[in-house]
Amino acid sequence: MPHVYAIGDLHLSLSVPNKAMDVFGSHWKDHANRIREAWQDIVKDDDLVLIPGDISWAMYLNDAIADLDMIASLNGTKLLLRGNHDYWWQSVTQVRNVLKNKTYALQNDVFRFGDLFVCGTRGWTVPQSSHFKENADRKLYERELIRLDLSLKALPSGVESIGMLHYPPFSENGEKSAFAERFEAAGVKNVVYGHLHGASHRYAFNGACDGVMYHFVSADHLNFIPKKIL
Repeated sequence: MPHVYAIGDLHLSLSVPNKAMDVFGSHWKDHANRIREAWQDIVKDDDLVLIPGDISWAMYLNDAIADLDMIASLNGTKLLLRGNHDYWWQSVTQVRNVLKNKTYALQNDVFRFGDLFVCGTRGWTVPQSSHFKENADRKLYERELIRLDLSLKALPSGVESIGMLHYPPFSENGEKSAFAERFEAAGVKNVVYGHLHGASHRYAFNGACDGVMYHFVSADHLNFIPKKIL
């Protein structure tokens, strides 16, 4: 029986050596190799791994290819979602054209894995958050809600599904956003997300809320080991 794992915020930099993540703490030292070793140890080739954003520090797609190829070399089917630092991801068509070896990208649609369907979008800072700035964030927040609506609309009724976001669907005080409400209304039972690092981990919501199980899967929070979701 295949398993579903998730790990986000890989922040790979194989072509951007000046972006080594250990500047953010010694726990990031050699993190790419640690991810690879843990992944290959637990993920089998018939499993699915969800990667909800902040995949590569590259600014341009050509520079991200080394990181994407590393992901492609790993076991299992890999599903990518764009994060706020994935500046190299401008056109999903261009991204899909360079992906190899059972590696796929999710944007404005759904991904089918056997009887399981994966939906989602990047998300954005939510209005319930103290960090939300009306002039700077409102337009992007509403655009991401439209993108989630497109993905959920493509979701067949009555199927088992998992949602992916990059940004948290809750405020730092645990207030539920429209992203969470939409997953709940669509009958999505599990949602994975990342984005938060370091001291911000304490603001992550992990657990059940109104029938949906939320999984915070930033790589440093998971000690760089993919988390089994299903």
